[in-house]
Amino acid sequence: MSEVIHHHDEHGHDHHHHDDTDMTVFGFWTYIMSDLILFSSLFVAYGVLHNHFANGPTSQEVFGESLSFVMVETFLLLVSSFTFGMAVLARYKEKAGQVLGWLAVTFVLGAGFIGMEVYEFHHLISIGHGPNVSAFLSSYFSLVGTHGLHVTAGLIWMIVLMFQIAKNGLTLPNTRRLACLSLFWHFLDIVWICVFSVVYLLGAI
Repeated sequence: MSEVIHHHDEHGHDHHHHDDTDMTVFGFWTYIMSDLILFSSLFVAYGVLHNHFANGPTSQEVFGESLSFVMVETFLLLVSSFTFGMAVLARYKEKAGQVLGWLAVTFVLGAGFIGMEVYEFHHLISIGHGPNVSAFLSSYFSLVGTHGLHVTAGLIWMIVLMFQIAKNGLTLPNTRRLACLSLFWHFLDIVWICVFSVVYLLGAI
């Protein structure tokens, strides 16, 4: 009887964790869908306003000379998506040290992306091409800036997760957080590919 009760308790305990994971993943997918709506709205706004230059510069003037700079930004974020994938693979091998190593590389690449974006914004504002100049620039700063804020939030989350893994190892909560952060990071990568194609490439033509 004690063995049966013990088995039942263990089963109930595992079932409880399973329910927690399902709810976490479902909740995070719901968040991703709401974020998709947010970025879709910003893309629509940019599509409507991108030809409204007022007395400010055109998109060709803004992006024509900086396209190679933005391509480096894009390269950093694309590579960071690959290194995050390597961290997830290391998690399946139960190698916490490798997970931390790949997350550290991902963080450096993501921080480099944000640093370049901040420099780009500062440069545009310093030469009088700030978000208050025209509807085009306002929609541009809103779209690209919102993406940058999301990447920054992902970097903060990454630091916290690295600390948690270093302290407690690859526990169930930590692997669940790693999976959610991976989904978030790859989502931002896809959004940036759209930003690069729609805003920078088409804008430079």
